[in-house]
Amino acid sequence: MDRKIVLSTAYLPPIEYFARIKEADEILIEREENYHKQSYRNRCYILSTDKPQHLTVPVYQGSFHKTHIRDIRIDYSKRWQQIHLGALKSGYSSSPYFIYFFEVFEKIIKSHHEFLLDLNMKLLDAIMKMLKLERRISFTSGFVPVESEVHDLRYSISPKKKSPYSPKKYIQVFSSEEGFVPGLSIADLLFNTGPEALDYL
Repeated sequence: MDRKIVLSTAYLPPIEYFARIKEADEILIEREENYHKQSYRNRCYILSTDKPQHLTVPVYQGSFHKTHIRDIRIDYSKRWQQIHLGALKSGYSSSPYFIYFFEVFEKIIKSHHEFLLDLNMKLLDAIMKMLKLERRISFTSGFVPVESEVHDLRYSISPKKKSPYSPKKYIQVFSSEEGFVPGLSIADLLFNTGPEALDYL
């Protein structure tokens, strides 16, 4: 039987997100839920010097109250594109595979996507190609309350929750005193491991 999982949409998602995709045959991306603040839906973590740095895509404040994720609009009055691209450059320009992937991220981030979901899906599609990972991906057609099944991962992959997922360690550009830093965006893995990224999922 095919293994199907349900995920939230996410901006430059964490490595765990793609490890779960790798384990599945079919992926449903939730687009009917109400927007959740301070989640991976519009936030990611990269490694800057020796500590994680979060990057957030700003959305219109008026969108917060019981608005479907598919209707959340990006706020371009903030300079978030320049900030995110600058952070990726300063964090990863010395990484082994920066030149292979940065321009792809740059092109998508610089594009004017009106909706957060559209930006995230463009990035997801590009990252799947970078990883050479082929899976059936579609949207949910209606909101279903949280189920107890392990295949519903919409709210379990969250920066607010400690994850049981333990990634394989790889060499990161900035090494901290504590050593390997987990919980980072897939961008960290791609910039550091390139074509071997899939083997670390």
